[in-house]
Amino acid sequence: MPEHAPLGVAVIGTGRMGADHVRRIQEVISGARVTAVVDVDAERAEAVAARAGGCAVHTDPAKAMASADVDAVLVASPGPAHEAALMAAFAHDLPVLCEKPLTPDAASALRLVEAEQALGRRRVQVGFMRRYDPEYARLKALLETGRLGRPLMLHNRHRNVASPDFFTSEMLITDSVAHEVDVTRWLLGHEITAVTVHRPAPSAGAPEGLADPQFVVLETAGGALSDVEIFVNCGFGYQVQAEVVCEGGTARIGDAHDLVTAAAGRWGGSIAQDWTERFADAYDREVQAWVDATRRGEVTGPGSWDGYAAAAVCEAGTRALREGGRVTVELAERPALYG
Repeated sequence: MPEHAPLGVAVIGTGRMGADHVRRIQEVISGARVTAVVDVDAERAEAVAARAGGCAVHTDPAKAMASADVDAVLVASPGPAHEAALMAAFAHDLPVLCEKPLTPDAASALRLVEAEQALGRRRVQVGFMRRYDPEYARLKALLETGRLGRPLMLHNRHRNVASPDFFTSEMLITDSVAHEVDVTRWLLGHEITAVTVHRPAPSAGAPEGLADPQFVVLETAGGALSDVEIFVNCGFGYQVQAEVVCEGGTARIGDAHDLVTAAAGRWGGSIAQDWTERFADAYDREVQAWVDATRRGEVTGPGSWDGYAAAAVCEAGTRALREGGRVTVELAERPALYG
């Protein structure tokens, strides 16, 4: 890639997330352009390519990666397809931004960690976009100052208006709580060692058979506890909130106090209705940071180890959901590459 030329990106997966990333690269961020889109549904890929001003369309990720005008890859396909796409990217030595999950299970995620380690350098950034949200970033910066003392507890609330028809009880953990798993590891700076999942009586608003809400407790190697209220059919809005309780004070984010009105004897504001509204800025910042780092020849942000660790914690969580009780998290030894 010439020094001042835009980064040529192949976007793999043209569903809601992939199409939004195509729009983001073409219309919002700088320093990159979409040179290829890939999807098993060629008609859908062609429609997305047309909206992007026209670019190459492929149904095979490896063929797209072999193109001379592809400098990097953004993977937004379903999780089960991620391992093959990332292995192909490794074969072409291409940097990747991979939407979470890295893969749906710990074993396949560990294979990717080992394959990347064999390359001798990091090539993957995993799409845990909350790290790029301004509120979460300020909370992380505050904790790093040490002014509040040692973190003791982290309280998380994660609520959706309604869950998709295909959602299962396990997906509350693997698709939703996975974000809090990464946030816990990132904010507190320790690996998660055990998971317990409590199941209150299901909400009347939850589909038949869906264990919703759930209350998840994460234990960390540093002795702190992190709890997650996950409620994916709350009915009223999309809320993501976090409060850290430290030895010398507390800090809370996610209250959405950007605009509060007072009129006609009432006060209040609005509640976001989905993640695309709440975290739009975080996604923009995440992709821009990835493009900027890639153009410098660097890989920053959450990596393959973070994706693997999240997968291992979610596996322990789904087991705790099924079997009850406390389940320990089994992690491989962390390679020096991810130190």
